[in-house]
Amino acid sequence: VQLVESGGGLVQPGGSLRLSCLVSGYTNSPYCMGWFRQFPGKEREGVAFIRRDGTAIYADSVKGRFTISQDNAKNTLYLQMNSLKPEETAMYYCAAARYLCGAVEAFFNYWGQGTQVTVSS
Repeated sequence: VQLVESGGGLVQPGGSLRLSCLVSGYTNSPYCMGWFRQFPGKEREGVAFIRRDGTAIYADSVKGRFTISQDNAKNTLYLQMNSLKPEETAMYYCAAARYLCGAVEAFFNYWGQGTQVTVSS
């Protein structure tokens, strides 16, 4: 199973970015897909998650600004990020889980390499 993120980059405060995560090698759709982020020197934190049935879960800090979605035909997970803040500069990772869903790293069996998001003027 391979997860490959793309779409990161430099964006001004208040701007938007859409991250993508292409999933390959998975026989059936994962039970849950999600996005985590890691700030320099900190542990990874959960951002948004989506179950196979489309139910989404968001961290309080991103509710109303970020939207997670998936295109099963394209085996791709997305994270639309709006109104970005400088303190959201981090490495963003996508992950796939076989059985559980939520902001717990141990739930996730497969991880991408990450894509850097920098929010700065």
